[in-house]
Amino acid sequence: MAEVMGRVAGGDQEAFSTLYDAIAGPVYGVVLKVLRNPSQSEEVAQEVMVEVWRTAARFRPEQGSATSWVMTMAHRRAVDRVRSEQAATDREQRNAHREHTPDYDTVSEEVTIRLESEQVRRCLRTLTELQRQAVTLAYYQGYTYREVAASLSTPLGTVKTRLRDGLIRLRDCMGVDA
Repeated sequence: MAEVMGRVAGGDQEAFSTLYDAIAGPVYGVVLKVLRNPSQSEEVAQEVMVEVWRTAARFRPEQGSATSWVMTMAHRRAVDRVRSEQAATDREQRNAHREHTPDYDTVSEEVTIRLESEQVRRCLRTLTELQRQAVTLAYYQGYTYREVAASLSTPLGTVKTRLRDGLIRLRDCMGVDA
């Protein structure tokens, strides 16, 4: 087999054909034992045989047989594929976990919102009835100043004053700096 490998290293296609016929089956068998997937094993075995063709000049008969050299190459390539597949799976799982992990503490966020909402409700109760109506229509129901004025049958200037005064009282009550 070492002689055939020497001819393959010289670019002899017939020698490679002979080598391929002799070793392709065992290469596939070694790869299949590692990968346990026939289609992937065929692909890796083919890659190994291409690598044998390209790197045959690196074969050193004094270091072992050609068959051992090729089988070692096949086993290493199969293990590399397993590691590559595992790394890809691990990467996908990390990304999936990252996508499903909220960027903040949802419980803390809900508690904060509830506390702030309660404070706003408490502060709204400190407003006069006219101020509370104007603020509620403008900020909770989304009315424009003109729509608030029309809804309350009040002049626009009066509505603006009520809203300004109401918002100032809310700001003070909530402890927000101006």
